[in-house]
Amino acid sequence: MRPMPRAGFTLIETIVAIVILAVAVPPMLWAVTESQRMRMNPMMASKARWLAVEKLEDIIADRHSTNLRGYAWVVGGGDYVVENPGDITGYAGFSRSVALLETKADLSTTSPAPLGYLTVTVTVGWVDAKGNNMTMDISTVLTDYTP
Repeated sequence: MRPMPRAGFTLIETIVAIVILAVAVPPMLWAVTESQRMRMNPMMASKARWLAVEKLEDIIADRHSTNLRGYAWVVGGGDYVVENPGDITGYAGFSRSVALLETKADLSTTSPAPLGYLTVTVTVGWVDAKGNNMTMDISTVLTDYTP
C-alpha cells in the first residue's frame, strides 16, 4: 500500500512561519515608512534653496532702484534687516529672513572716498520630516558703484 501524499501544512510549520513573519515584517515596515519620510527632505531643501535664491535675485535686481525696496534704501552703514523673519506667503512651514551688512573699505591711498560693498545673506528655515529645525543660508557680495 502506498502512503497518502500530504495535503497541507503541519501545525509546527504554521507556527514557524508565523514567528518568522512576526520577526521580519516590523523592520520591513519601519524601513518603508522611514524611506517615505526621508524622501521629503531633499524636496524641502530644494524648495528652501529656491526661496533663498528668489529673494537674493530680488535684492540684486533692486539694488540701484530709487524706491524703498532698493539698494539705495539700505546703504548707510551698519547692519540691516530688510525682511523680518517670518512665514513666506504660500509656502507653509517655511520662513525667510534677510540680513545685510555694509562694509566700507578704502582700497586706494590716493582717494579719500571710501568704496563699499554689501554682504547679503538670505536664510530660509523649515522643519524636516523628523521634526528637526533646518536652515539654509545663501550669501553674496554686492558692490556699491554709480553707473
